[in-house]
Amino acid sequence: MKTKMIGIFFTMASFTLSAQHDHAGGQKNETSGTAIFKDTKMGNAYSHYLHLKNALVASNSAEAKTGAAALKQALTDAKGPAAAIELASKVATAPGLEEQRKLFSPLSNEMKTWVNGGKLSAGVIYWEFCPMANNNIGAYWLSNEKEIKNPYFGDKMLKCGRVKETIQ
Repeated sequence: MKTKMIGIFFTMASFTLSAQHDHAGGQKNETSGTAIFKDTKMGNAYSHYLHLKNALVASNSAEAKTGAAALKQALTDAKGPAAAIELASKVATAPGLEEQRKLFSPLSNEMKTWVNGGKLSAGVIYWEFCPMANNNIGAYWLSNEKEIKNPYFGDKMLKCGRVKETIQ
């Protein structure tokens, strides 16, 4: 029990250290980069997407559900794409990490299309790719960090992937 509590503490601490939330601007910023959107509602939705991604990197299914539920609400508030709202809802109710990670791939594709239509006022976003995700089909995700932190495998293959595009 003590080991489990220590593990939970370190997981929560890693979320606190790896991201900061700016309540005034509605942006969550990973430590190595900041993407700030001109549309604050889009920025808020993107910050919740990062919350979900970071939970998957940490292999924390419960936190992924929380992040996905917040993303669904933020996308709804921002009048985001219906497909992304539906996928975020499915991630929020998925029974475990495996299903959450499967749904994260099409959700990331929807988010990228939406984000490309927005305008950044500062920072960059990285479009990253892991060729081994989805049974070697491959999958993408968005990140504020150039350093790869794979949401599809977590610590099993944390560094698997590469930057495919930089969105500015």
